This record gives sequence, C-alpha cells and structure tokens, in this order.
Amino acid sequence: MFRVTRRNFARVIAAAFALAPASGLQSQAPVVSAPISAIHYDVTADSAAVGRRQLGVTMTFRATSTRPVVLALPAWSPGHYTLLWFARRVSDFRAEANGSPLEWHMIDYQTWEVIPRAKGEIRVSFSYRADTIDRAVAWTKPDFSFFNGTNLFMYPAGRSLEWGATVTVHTEPSWRVATGMSPAAQPNTFTAKRYHDLVDMPFFVGRFGMDSTDVQNHWIRLAMYPEKEMTPARRQRFLGWVDRFVPAEMAVFRDVEFRNYTIFFVADTVVNAGGLEHQNSQLDEIPLARLEETPPSLFSHEFFHSWNVKRLRPADMVPYRYSDAQPTKWLWVSEGITDYYGNVALVRGGVTDSIGFYKAIAGEIAATDGAGAVSLSDASLSVWVDPTNSMAGIYYPKGGLAGFLLDVMIRDASNNRNSLDTVMRTLYNSTYKRGKGFTSTDWWSEVSRASGGKSFDEFRRRYVDGREPMPVDTVLALAGLRVVRDTVSEPLQRGGRAGPHTRISVTEAAGAPAKAVRIRSAIMHGDGAAH
Repeated sequence: MFRVTRRNFARVIAAAFALAPASGLQSQAPVVSAPISAIHYDVTADSAAVGRRQLGVTMTFRATSTRPVVLALPAWSPGHYTLLWFARRVSDFRAEANGSPLEWHMIDYQTWEVIPRAKGEIRVSFSYRADTIDRAVAWTKPDFSFFNGTNLFMYPAGRSLEWGATVTVHTEPSWRVATGMSPAAQPNTFTAKRYHDLVDMPFFVGRFGMDSTDVQNHWIRLAMYPEKEMTPARRQRFLGWVDRFVPAEMAVFRDVEFRNYTIFFVADTVVNAGGLEHQNSQLDEIPLARLEETPPSLFSHEFFHSWNVKRLRPADMVPYRYSDAQPTKWLWVSEGITDYYGNVALVRGGVTDSIGFYKAIAGEIAATDGAGAVSLSDASLSVWVDPTNSMAGIYYPKGGLAGFLLDVMIRDASNNRNSLDTVMRTLYNSTYKRGKGFTSTDWWSEVSRASGGKSFDEFRRRYVDGREPMPVDTVLALAGLRVVRDTVSEPLQRGGRAGPHTRISVTEAAGAPAKAVRIRSAIMHGDGAAH
C-alpha cells in the first residue's frame, strides 16, 4: 500500500479489539460453521442503490445439513493494515429458505449464525452503507460505485477458504463493470476459484473512463473516475508510464501470473493520496486539486506489489486471516522494498533519470534521519495500532533505504553477479511457488547466499532489529555515490517556520572506483548491466 493518513473511527476500535479472537469472546473456542456449497453473490449497484449510498448484497448457498451456518465479514483488507470492521456498515440482515424467514442471531460484532430447517438453498441478504471514500472501503456517487470483496462477501467461519464462487452485478444497462475476476457466460457475472481471490479483485461499477495498453502480451487497463477527468493527455501520460516501468518490474521476477491488470483510479475532492494493491489490480486515489501532480511512483509501487506481498510475502501472513489483525515484522520488506523497486523501475524504464532516482534515495535518507532511533521490525509491527510517534509509516522510507543498501552490498560482495533482484526472484520461486511464505531464515540466508556467503547478522542486529543509524555513507560509496548534507536557512514548506535545517542530496562521487561505477550503473539498468 502506498503511504496514507487514516482518519476514521476504525482506529479507535482497533486498539480496543486488536487481540480479540474471531468469536469476539476470549473464553470461547473459535466458532466453526457447518459446511456450505454452491456459493453465489448478487450485488445491486444501480442508480437507486447508489443514490441512497447503499449497496444491496445477497449471498446464496446450499446448506448440507441442519447444523448452524456461521457467516462472517472480514475485519480488514490485505494491504491496508488497519482494522476497519466492515460489519459495522451492514443493516437489514435477513435469512430465508424457500421464501420463508430463517432463525438467525449475531454471535459477535462481525459474525452471524443462521439456523437451517433442512438441507437446501439459503439466501442471506443485507444492505451495505457505502458512503466513505477509502481504498479499502466501498464508496458510491450518484453515477458510480466501488467495492472490495472484503467489504461485502461473507464467508463460513472457521472453515477452509479454498472454495470457488460467482458474483453477479446488477446495475444500469448503460453503466460499465470492471474487475479482475474472470467473466462467466452470464452478463455481468464473474468467477473466482478461492475466497482469497474473490476478495482481492475489486469492482468499479458506473460511468468511468477506460483504456488499455499491451505490455509484453499482458493487457494493462486504466479505469478512471470521474470519466471526464480521463483526458487524452492524462491517458497518454499514465499509460506511457505503464509502458515503460512495467517491463522493468516483470524482469525482476521473470514470471507473470496475471493475464491482465487493472489500475483503478479515483479523483475526488475528499480523498487522501495513496494506493492499495491487489493481485491483478491496484486502487489509487488522488485529490482533484492534485491530479496533475500524480506521481508515477504511485503506479509503479502498487504494480510491484503484484509480486512482493501479493504473492511473495512473510510466513506470518500466509494464508491471510480476515477475522483480526495479522502482524508481521516484515512490512519493511513488503512495503519498504516495494518503495525502493517502485523508484528503481522508473529509472530502469526511463520514466525518470538518475537525478530523479538520487532524489528519491535522498528523500528516504532524510525521512529516516528525521524519525530518529526506530527499529524497522518494531515499526512493521506497530502499524495495526496507528502509532502517533515516529514509528508511523517509517517502514516505507527506511525499509526502502535498507533495500537500497542491501542491493549495493550484495552487488559489491558478488562483484555485481548477484543483486537484490536475485534475492527477490529466488525467494519468489522457493517460497511462493511452493505454497508458503518466507521466514527470517529464508530471507537472510538468501541475502547471504547471493553475497557469496557474506554474513548479514550484524546488519540485521544493528539496523533492522536494532536502532542504530543506517551506514549510509559507507555503503553508498560502494556504488560511487555520496551523501551531501547542507545546513540551510530558508522558509520550510507548508507554513513551517524559517530557520536552519539540513538539506540532503545524493550525488555521484568524482573519481569513484570502476567497480563502484559498474554497481551504480547496474542498479539503474537491471541485472546483467555493466558487470
């Protein structure tokens, strides 16, 4: 997820319930639903529904017995590490079979128990309040709606999520529907093989602009709301970025599992700038007043997540658990190193030049210095409570900086034969492709192997788990770069007071050794360059 500022009620209840089990009652064993099958969802997002800021949801399934069916809604959306409790937006819950109401009651704040009278089809329906714009929360306008599967699609609690389902969207005949799900034979109907896929492929429904570009035989689509904001100039600029940075990111992993990819883009007066990743899409938001300032790194960061975190991710988050927080010490890799590669892909693809890349690194150094003594591991864990101290979000820039330093150190130790690209690609194949997440041993062993056996125990102890200042000057010198820190006195941006402060820049070091120059060149051109 691209950096965001979260202002919502969820962070209040997040602290209160962060350690509660799915049942909400610590003294009870986890609730397990009776098995169900033939699962189908209907979502109504027509002009009448969105005019009320509501989405209508019906879940139809087959009960295999008269045992209680326990249904739950997720508490969060993967990539958005905040407990949002989507059940709080549900109203008018109903359950019926053969047109007759069924007995039901709530077990806790996000779980419903339905009592079948017999085997057969059951329909559960409810209204979902979609009036809050956020990348992880459903939102509506008079001619548009957006929703994630985590918002609307209930699942049988306590059971495997390895089941398929279909979704049908009911909307106006002239409105578009876009999603990463596979289309079925019926109109506006889509399929997913697993619940994890079902809730990781968001929808746009309504009047929005759409275009696409073919990148190495993969269609990358741009869906933009409001439709009128998708001007020819913006279309050309945004898709032009995609044409250039996407091949650079594909080259890191050399494996692309999605057939097509969608950039969902919302511009409105009330949004925060940021993005949220999905396995074959991203949802980005930019305030209308800043639309022309949209940074290409927003797209490139989220696109790199298609591999890093959506597929290659820490063992702590495999599989996703939707009922509660799922903390990990590794967001500095999942988010911070994604930040690094978002910038690397832009320079490798020619979207920006070396000066732009150095400016991005300088920004990460400045942010890291400004945060003070903060552990990357601690900052990764703390995201779930939305900390108010310097740990808030620091795993992005400091994690990106750690990724850059590791890249340089691996290249230096291996005489530029290996890189952080090597580590990411190898772990992708050895963990994700084998159905598991990576552990601390997996990560540091692969970093060491790529470096010819060099130990990184001290780096981990001092700079990742520890709080010592990053060895920026020493490591950048290995890539023929140097950090310049100037004390300047000038008005600060956004109304800050004038006064002395440190301005950081990264420049190429004059007279750098040939090996360092080759490392610098290879970082900005990709594996195989300037060995």
